[in-house]
Amino acid sequence: MRDDEFEPQLGRMRGRGKETPYLNRVVKAARRTGMQTGKRGRFDGSRIGRGASVARVLHSRDRFGAFRSRRVVVKIRPVKLARKGLGGARAHLRYIQRDGVTREGQPGELYSADRDTADGKAFLERSGGDRHQFRFIVSAEDADQYPDLKPFVRRLMTQMEQDLGTKLDWLAVDHFNTGHPHTHVVLRGKNDRGADLVIAREYISHGLRERAIDIVNLDLGPRTDLEIEERLRSDVNAERLTAIDRRLIRDIDAARLVSASDKDPFQQALRVGRLQKLGRMGLASHIGGTSWRLESDLANTLRRVGERADIIRTMQRELTARNLESASADRLIYDPTATGVSPIIGRVVMRGLADEHEDRHYLLIDGIDGRTHYAEIGKGEAADPIPENAIVQIAPRSGGVRTVDNTIAEVAAANGGRYTIDAHLRHDPTATERFAESHVRRLEAMRRATRAVEREPDGSWVIAPDHLGKVERFEARQLRDRPVTVETLSAVPIDKLPGMEAATWLDRELVADAPIPVRDAGFGREVRAAQAMRRQWLLAEQLAEDQDGRTIYRRDMLAALQRRELLRVASQLSDEIGKPFAEAKPQEAIQGRLARVVDMTSGRHALVERSRDFTLVPWRPVMERHIGKNVSGIVRDGGISWSFGRQRNGPNIS
Repeated sequence: MRDDEFEPQLGRMRGRGKETPYLNRVVKAARRTGMQTGKRGRFDGSRIGRGASVARVLHSRDRFGAFRSRRVVVKIRPVKLARKGLGGARAHLRYIQRDGVTREGQPGELYSADRDTADGKAFLERSGGDRHQFRFIVSAEDADQYPDLKPFVRRLMTQMEQDLGTKLDWLAVDHFNTGHPHTHVVLRGKNDRGADLVIAREYISHGLRERAIDIVNLDLGPRTDLEIEERLRSDVNAERLTAIDRRLIRDIDAARLVSASDKDPFQQALRVGRLQKLGRMGLASHIGGTSWRLESDLANTLRRVGERADIIRTMQRELTARNLESASADRLIYDPTATGVSPIIGRVVMRGLADEHEDRHYLLIDGIDGRTHYAEIGKGEAADPIPENAIVQIAPRSGGVRTVDNTIAEVAAANGGRYTIDAHLRHDPTATERFAESHVRRLEAMRRATRAVEREPDGSWVIAPDHLGKVERFEARQLRDRPVTVETLSAVPIDKLPGMEAATWLDRELVADAPIPVRDAGFGREVRAAQAMRRQWLLAEQLAEDQDGRTIYRRDMLAALQRRELLRVASQLSDEIGKPFAEAKPQEAIQGRLARVVDMTSGRHALVERSRDFTLVPWRPVMERHIGKNVSGIVRDGGISWSFGRQRNGPNIS
């Protein structure tokens, strides 16, 4: 038969009685071979971006001798550069180049792929139009065996370029000021074609870490039995969460009991030693024989103990480096969530990073109570710059749903899910327009931070039925980012305050009805001495008088000191600007361009420049985003009623 004589006739495939359908037989056969079938999992976006396929391969491979592999920690954090982001990027570069981070205790030095000394300013200029950047920390457990970390980091970044399929623009700084040498890398969020660099979440989570592990294993070789045993022995008496603890927690039963015995003699020795250490810490109790009962939430307790020990070591290191002999030996960690916690006042010893990856900052405070305090202040971008030796007050922030939030929800519920100032005034005829505008500012703050509310083009706000739930989530995020308020009482150091011709923090404390107690120890002793010198200066300036051994201060003392400084600073600004100064008078209408902020000892002021002159008025934080714009206001008792924006008469800020 020739090939062209055969013509197949294709038709519908017919089942054979009650036989299993053909498609089901294919699926079953596929399952028998180990293939995954069925519906796909929920889409989570983890594979969007460059490096997704590489990350999946790296994560799924079975590395030979994984238990002998060198350990590397890689933490990556994308950071938006919108609004104040570029200023935060500049501050981050300054911080990672700070003093004392090299082996010789010198400032850190930026380097790049081809330069041992890189230009950070040029890098920031190139980043001016970037939407985001990536900041990450690479910390190999055995990094101390590298004489120089630069070749390791450059090979890692070259491998990253190959995985992502693009050239990368990055800078790095090596740090040797902790127990584990590590490297800070800042990567631009642009690829080699100028488009936004999008890295797959899978690659961020584990892909780059696997690449770093491969390089360290190649350089140093796998861990030997001796290295592994030495590391485990050091964990026996450690006051932190260790690998031994994780194994104990894994073996725990429903009654929180665990056995100290193990088939391997070395592992049993580790377990016995660790359980005895936990017993001395009050975190485990011996039941009898080889049985021990572990305390509940052991892992989190050990993490907190480890964090506290790290904080105490940080405090001791920084105080010793600054030769602060006056600092008290009492070391306290400020907890704003504790019941009945009070504000603390003191001198800023230093500002540092509590979590370099998350950009969480802390202040070390030499308090007027004679103690040294460690206070975490949250995200660096949420806290204003604070100079060392400034005097500050730190207080816990309150969170949760406020009265303003309940009012917004009530007005919206009565107005078809919309909030407007007019609807508010109809809902509550006793409310003023200025009061209603404060609710708009609350909604604007939520919109800028979380996009939890939506503003329509006509100025109305869409308020969802679960608005109060959104408020709670917004407040929780705010507390995480900024757990405390930091008020600068004096940017001028304590030793310069006694003779200043201005209203100082010392003056406000001297005339206060209930002055804050000052302990005669540490920084408190310096404050007491400064107060005594200030009293003598005020007496000499006839701003106070001595009556029967008591110092009586003039009623207008603070106002007189504020005006002295105002006129002195205004005279200096007049020479700089080339315009005369005009002092603002009560009920005077002020119109002009909000030029800039002027920091004075008596407090911040705003410089409002007019066509023929300028004036200085008290500063309000809401004025920040209106610098360079025209403003108008009326001087009233207790402040100035400002008008910003294009609303009918506001919003007004008193």
